[in-house]
Amino acid sequence: MHEEVQQILDEAVTGDGIPGIVAEVHDDGRTWFGTAGVADLSAGHRRQPGEYLHIGSSGKAFTAATVLALEAEGRLSLDDPVSAWLPGVMETGGYDGGKITVRQLLNHTSGLFLTGLAPELQNSIATQPARVWTTSELVGLAVSQPPVGEPGGQFVYSNGGYYLTGAIIEQVTGNSYAAEVERTVIRPLGLTSTYVRPADATGYLQPHPTTYVAGALKDGVDPAMLTAENWASMIDHDKPPVDVTALNTSWGWAAGGVVSTTGDLTRFLRAIATGGLLPPAQHHEMWTMVTSGDVAWLPHARYGLGVIEFDSAAMAGQTVRGVSGTLPGSFTLALSTDDGRRSVVIHANIEPKNLDIPIKVIKAVYGVTLA
Repeated sequence: MHEEVQQILDEAVTGDGIPGIVAEVHDDGRTWFGTAGVADLSAGHRRQPGEYLHIGSSGKAFTAATVLALEAEGRLSLDDPVSAWLPGVMETGGYDGGKITVRQLLNHTSGLFLTGLAPELQNSIATQPARVWTTSELVGLAVSQPPVGEPGGQFVYSNGGYYLTGAIIEQVTGNSYAAEVERTVIRPLGLTSTYVRPADATGYLQPHPTTYVAGALKDGVDPAMLTAENWASMIDHDKPPVDVTALNTSWGWAAGGVVSTTGDLTRFLRAIATGGLLPPAQHHEMWTMVTSGDVAWLPHARYGLGVIEFDSAAMAGQTVRGVSGTLPGSFTLALSTDDGRRSVVIHANIEPKNLDIPIKVIKAVYGVTLA
């Protein structure tokens, strides 16, 4: 299995143009670490264990776990309406904070639009890469376009739901979002190489890979025209990779602001997959799935509270759980069986052109076809 994964990593570099990619596999107490390509195209040094990685939307699971810990402490309920904690914040543009619950923010059934492709955000990333987004600006961004559905209805992936959740965490506790993630998740699990990236950060702790975006938007493409359906076709992969390591990512925040390592992410994922972090009731809530379809996710995967789970029928009877995240210059996928016996974390320092590489890794590690 390890040889097959190594071959996939090698092909990702030689065939798909990924600068550097790593995989960490744990199987019945054994650990294997594979790498291909380089951490930096200029320096040429190889990638290595222990690198600090921006895990993007995988950080949503940290946010969800924090909320569930607060629920276990009796400080809020998943069924609380948003207006109970953020009165008046959602009463705009057709939203009603009295009808949208914390649970719906976390499982993307709130009716909020796909915030990640908001023109204001896309233009900011393209033209103001050093801009620092405040919490109030992110909360305003979440409701800056009309609802796309009724609360509790269809699944529509929205970072905005996690911006609102981060604000709720701060309102409930009186502490910063970062402090509560540290208190409820990072310290209890001993994640010594994991942190919430500060809003004004322009770098990462060492060692870390240089992060790249694949080319750029095609000439003449207006960022305001990007949609979930067309954005991939708007990238010009023939243009040379662009170093975006210094990109400000304050717009990620509670929707994707966590930095970790493959080792720490393995420990975190195995804890939430097996029930090692949360009490039984909250563990059950985290893994209560909604139908998400395959548009935004890997085949046969559904979404819970910040997490994904594969249909066991597609995984040869195995229950495989995980997190995944992407942002400019970084792609992460972390998976574990629900007994914690077999896990894998992969990271590429560029966003892959498609999901072929992670799908191949899943097939190799878990011995499935995933058709």
